[in-house]
Amino acid sequence: MVAVSAKQIFVNLPIKDLNKSVEFFTKIGFEFNANFTDESATCMIIGDNIYAMLLVEERFLSFIPKKISNAAETAEVIVALSVDSREQVDQIVQAALDAGGKHYNDPQDHGFMYGWSFQDLDDHLWEVSYMDLSAFPTEE
Repeated sequence: MVAVSAKQIFVNLPIKDLNKSVEFFTKIGFEFNANFTDESATCMIIGDNIYAMLLVEERFLSFIPKKISNAAETAEVIVALSVDSREQVDQIVQAALDAGGKHYNDPQDHGFMYGWSFQDLDDHLWEVSYMDLSAFPTEE
C-alpha cells in the first residue's frame, strides 16, 4: 500500500450568505484568494496549502447527492487549527466572538495544550489550539 501524502487541503463548507461570511472571517484576520472567488464561493486562506472553500448552499449542493446537515443541530466536523501561542488562540477566538461568532466551548488548558472554540455564522465548529511539545507529559 502507498502512504497518502497530500499536497494541499481544501475544506468545503456550506454557507448561507457569502458576503457576511467573508466579512466575518476577514474580521478574524483571514484572507481570500480572488482567483477562486465568485458570487457563490470563495477560497479562504488558512495557512500554507490549507484552505476553506466557503460555498453558498446551492453551490455546495451541486457537489453532493445528499442534503446539507443542519449545523445548528448536528456536528459533522470540527475544523481544528493549530497556532503558535496561547495568546494567538485567545486573539483569534475573541475576534470571532466580537465579529458575531457564537461561544462553543470555554478555554481548555491541559498544561501542554491550550485551546478554545467558536461557531461561525453558519454554526460550523472551529477549534483553535496551541501545543507546547516541550511540556508534553512523558513516561518515566
